[in-house]
Amino acid sequence: MSAIGTTPLPGSGRSALGALSALSVVLIWASWLVSTRHSVGAGLGPLDLSLLRYGIPALVLAPVWWRTGLFPKGAMGPLALMVLGSGAPFFQIVAFGMRHTPASAAGVLLPGLMPLAVALIGMVFLGERPDRWRKLGMLAILAGGAVLLFGNLGDQGLSWISFTILPIGATLWAVYTHAFRRSGLDAFEGAALICVWSTILNLAALPFVGTQFPTAPWREIALQSVTQGLLSGLVATLLYGTAVRALGGTQAAAYTAITPVAAAIGGAVLLAEPLGVSTLAAALVTGLGVLLSTGLLSRRQVVS
Repeated sequence: MSAIGTTPLPGSGRSALGALSALSVVLIWASWLVSTRHSVGAGLGPLDLSLLRYGIPALVLAPVWWRTGLFPKGAMGPLALMVLGSGAPFFQIVAFGMRHTPASAAGVLLPGLMPLAVALIGMVFLGERPDRWRKLGMLAILAGGAVLLFGNLGDQGLSWISFTILPIGATLWAVYTHAFRRSGLDAFEGAALICVWSTILNLAALPFVGTQFPTAPWREIALQSVTQGLLSGLVATLLYGTAVRALGGTQAAAYTAITPVAAAIGGAVLLAEPLGVSTLAAALVTGLGVLLSTGLLSRRQVVS
């Protein structure tokens, strides 16, 4: 089964579908960052959020993982890396980092670093050779993130947790991106297996960690069910898998560099977090980096 349909699309069609999918993921991820930041102290714990994020998609996609089985032949190695990189372990690491990081800065240190991590892993371990335009784009993404981050350091007082934990999360997502690309699974199969295995891990941890569902406000549970479970856990995972299949891991990940600015704007509007000139400057620099990193200005396409 193809991640983008049973009938192969022409090259231009795949590129358009991949770009649309990746940009949709950016909007969902930005809302997820704001939502996760909002949930801190709002009644739900990290395990509760993880249960919603992966449990709801696991139920929706039950026919898919039931058909493939929990141990798909020939894909167990990549699947283990996929669960580590975007499943319950990834979520717990990121949730811990988010408890100490405003949404705007988290957007820089998590999705803002994802394209760089994906590209570096591809170059160091997989022999990818991006051309000079894509290298320049990676530098621009890094520069845009630096502008956004250091322009807010004085007011936000970020700790070592922010600078250490969230980049680890970005690296884990990069591992997932490359593992999924080489797993042979389509977007539905990958999402279904990641979610069901993450749900199994969450349920195994439940007796030791406990839950705050009985005492949490029902409106908070409803909000997180939509943002964590339906949008981030289900829709974004399927769309990102589609983008990776259509564009390749490195090129698909490049689009996520737009997320920091979207998260900063969302944090300012919804959470009253500061939004300054540095964010606007970072928007221009990061946008240029995304344009270059996607290969739209390259003379040759690099297989990733």
